[in-house]
Amino acid sequence: MSYGEWSVINEIQKRPFVRPLIFWITGTVLQVCFSLQRISIVLLAGVAVFPVISFFVSKRRKDLSSVYRNRWVWGAVFAALLVFLSIQRMSLAEQQAGRPAEQGALLRNAGEFQEQMVNKLDSLHLTDEEKAVLATLTLNYRRSMPRSVSTRFAVAGLSHLLSVSGFHVGIIAAVISLILSVLSERSVFSRCLRYLMTILGVWMFTYMTGFATAAVRAAIMISIYLAGKMLGRRPDKYNTLAGAAFCMLVYNPLYLFDIGFQLSYMAVLFILYLQPRLSGLLEVRNPLLASPWDTLTVTVSAQAGTLFLCFYYFKQSSLVFLFTNLFLSLLATILIPATLSWMTIPPGIPEAGILRVAIEMMTNSMMWVVDRFSSIPGATASIRFDFFTLVFSYICLAMIMLYFRTRRYWMLFAFLSTLLVILCWHLYHYL
Repeated sequence: MSYGEWSVINEIQKRPFVRPLIFWITGTVLQVCFSLQRISIVLLAGVAVFPVISFFVSKRRKDLSSVYRNRWVWGAVFAALLVFLSIQRMSLAEQQAGRPAEQGALLRNAGEFQEQMVNKLDSLHLTDEEKAVLATLTLNYRRSMPRSVSTRFAVAGLSHLLSVSGFHVGIIAAVISLILSVLSERSVFSRCLRYLMTILGVWMFTYMTGFATAAVRAAIMISIYLAGKMLGRRPDKYNTLAGAAFCMLVYNPLYLFDIGFQLSYMAVLFILYLQPRLSGLLEVRNPLLASPWDTLTVTVSAQAGTLFLCFYYFKQSSLVFLFTNLFLSLLATILIPATLSWMTIPPGIPEAGILRVAIEMMTNSMMWVVDRFSSIPGATASIRFDFFTLVFSYICLAMIMLYFRTRRYWMLFAFLSTLLVILCWHLYHYL
């Protein structure tokens, strides 16, 4: 596709989940800002009246097919219906937020199962801090995590390891897929069985983590992707991401204001868009260097997507994340499935002892790296962002990325104009 043929509208039209997501978020934000629960009835009335009027007008003209011709009109009806439902769903969520939360049976069972799995870590020859890190890394069990350890991981740029996310779910999916690779790819039954078993395994891991927000997002994405593969389709990565976000926000619109939800989706969005472009800057043919290079580009992409959110919520961001992630991401790729395997196999098996020693060594190595890098002077950059700066910073970033994508100079002008607005805003507050 040439630069002249590319546009944001075309990209959105090719992805059917993006438009409903935009309308749903619009309704959620409108309800939070203006409380439109009662006024939104007007939208529902328009949705109900328009088809009836169109039907009678077309019947009078004796041409019922004309009802379906104006696609943009029916698109507006669909958008109004989605915005109405979003406003009503958000209003209900706001009412429920003020009441004491009642934990469902599924979440209670997940919590109890999580406790049983975490208790098995007591037999490891590790310190309490190392056990807490291992429990958080594998099962998202954060109750015993000291704040000082979380701070050290944040300074080292490794906070994402202590929050079960798409990285963890992706590792589990890859391990399950590797185990099931013995099944023939030529047989439709074997291929569908492999996909179904992968989906089941991913949701079992999500259950073990207590249905962490980022884990649910990744599980939905993998489920949509593999369902498309079973149906013989080629799932679009951005459409899959939008579909996962839409499902989660329909279930609970308050996810939109959750820090973990925002960080997770922004990181994945930038990984999908930016990582292939960064990876293409340098052609690495050596397989021993290709994996570290991919890890490096994924880390940079995720950091670029979450940088401004980190400044807004945490007032700081790590400067040593490149050095720590390159080694510890590869280490975690081995440590997570190894620990989960050790938790599930019977203790009497001889291999369990070997696996236990390997887990202890890898955990010790991880903590050693974190302690060394977190103690480096100036390992973090501290910048305070307000909401205005956050929004315009992402607009600024979007404009410069679109400029490199399309080479249209008005986008470069928009980038510089947005940057000027941010500078004027801070100058105004400084004076």
